[in-house]
Amino acid sequence: MANRLPDLAGMRRHYGPDGLAEHGLAPTWIEQLSGWLQDAVLAGVPEPNAMVLATVDAGGAPAARTVLLKGLDERGLTFYTNLRSRKGLELDHDRRASAVLLWLPVHRQVRVDGSVEEIGAEEADAYFASRPRGSRLAALASPQSEVIESRAALDRRYAELERRHPEPSPVPRPHWWGGRRLAPSSVEFWQGRENRLHDRLRYRRGDTGTWLVERLAP
Repeated sequence: MANRLPDLAGMRRHYGPDGLAEHGLAPTWIEQLSGWLQDAVLAGVPEPNAMVLATVDAGGAPAARTVLLKGLDERGLTFYTNLRSRKGLELDHDRRASAVLLWLPVHRQVRVDGSVEEIGAEEADAYFASRPRGSRLAALASPQSEVIESRAALDRRYAELERRHPEPSPVPRPHWWGGRRLAPSSVEFWQGRENRLHDRLRYRRGDTGTWLVERLAP
């Protein structure tokens, strides 16, 4: 007998009365996002730097996947990837992207829309060197997004690279692995509220380059 689905239509989380008001916003999106990210860490949210990144291919078909936010400053949100992966190739074609950070335990979400730019080789080298050794070997072993023969073939490739780069020899960053930065044109902060009357406040870059704050209907 097939497993019965849970009652999806009846699933419902009731949010609290805590809201998000214009007068409570930080002066800039980066300060607001940094504060909310710190709140998520203090609240014990699992993987608080996980974000869903959406891209489009040459035909306009969307694709989304979860990546890890590894840098944040006034320039944007930095993540790292195999540049030959599906997301890497799609961003080469169309630099527009959207990202969502969701922190369910604190009833908050942040959506960032903008364009993606490359980060420098020196910055990518520094981050790659900071990764656990196993993660560096995995970056070399995996032809991300490509069809592979089997899990066993991937494991053999990893073992081969372990032999080729024994400790304490360095694991070099491959030229096809690097970082991208999502430079925002808008950053929306969502706070869950009672009766689905959520608060949505958005920082949006205007035509003159100044940032505007707008309230959106839930």
